[in-house]
Amino acid sequence: MSTPSPAPPADPEPQLPEAFHYTPNEEKYVLQADALRHRQLRSALLYGSSRYWRRRQQVWPAVIGGLILVALICGVIALVGAFGKQQEVNSERGWGMNGQETSARP
Repeated sequence: MSTPSPAPPADPEPQLPEAFHYTPNEEKYVLQADALRHRQLRSALLYGSSRYWRRRQQVWPAVIGGLILVALICGVIALVGAFGKQQEVNSERGWGMNGQETSARP
């Protein structure tokens, strides 16, 4: 009869993954990882989540153009409002009614 092969001996100390081994200068690596995470978060905030952030820089001219356009529209609205208000003041004072003055001259 054949004898069964002996079972491998049980390992008294299980092997830890390499990530859990003692590392000299571990504080240095922790600080480097923290700095890397901060850089990644800052770049994600600045450029969005796109991998190709250089392509997204084309948005800035459109944003600046849009802000200029909004400023121009607001200026035109303010100018029209001021012109209308001045017309009301002129009509209250009696100036400029169809190019004729209403005051009598002696």
